[in-house]
Amino acid sequence: MDKQQQSQKTQLYPARNGDPYLKPPRNGVALCPECGVIYQQGRWAWQDAAPSAAQSVVCPACQRIADDQPAGTLQLSGNFLGEHRDEILNLIHNTEQSEKAQHALERLLRISEQDDGMQATTTGLHLANRIGHALGAAYKGRIEYSYSEDEHHVDIHWHRD
Repeated sequence: MDKQQQSQKTQLYPARNGDPYLKPPRNGVALCPECGVIYQQGRWAWQDAAPSAAQSVVCPACQRIADDQPAGTLQLSGNFLGEHRDEILNLIHNTEQSEKAQHALERLLRISEQDDGMQATTTGLHLANRIGHALGAAYKGRIEYSYSEDEHHVDIHWHRD
């Protein structure tokens, strides 16, 4: 894979219609009091120390968590899930750790058990997509992606018997 392909693979693209959770802070420098992520130069990122001029602003990921408004919902089902639950949970958590390290707003909201499987919700579209692709690559199965009309939410259904 060349450098351009590698860059495209890890680059996040903004939602076309302007996600209401992604409005930038007013003065351009902010520190989230909930998680410690810093907004500077147009993006939220993990940094060692906040600039002295940073205002206190809850970041979009923490706001989504507080509002219980996921950007991504993954429904997982099938016999395979029951037989490989721990492996699949590890894949989900490892994918989140990797994505969150590079893109501070991409986080898991929760993973919950359901009658027919499991549901995972995320603060960002990209993490949901990454988990969906990771499930498909590691375990195959049938996977369907469905975006909302405003492109602020994705539903992903993964099933394997």
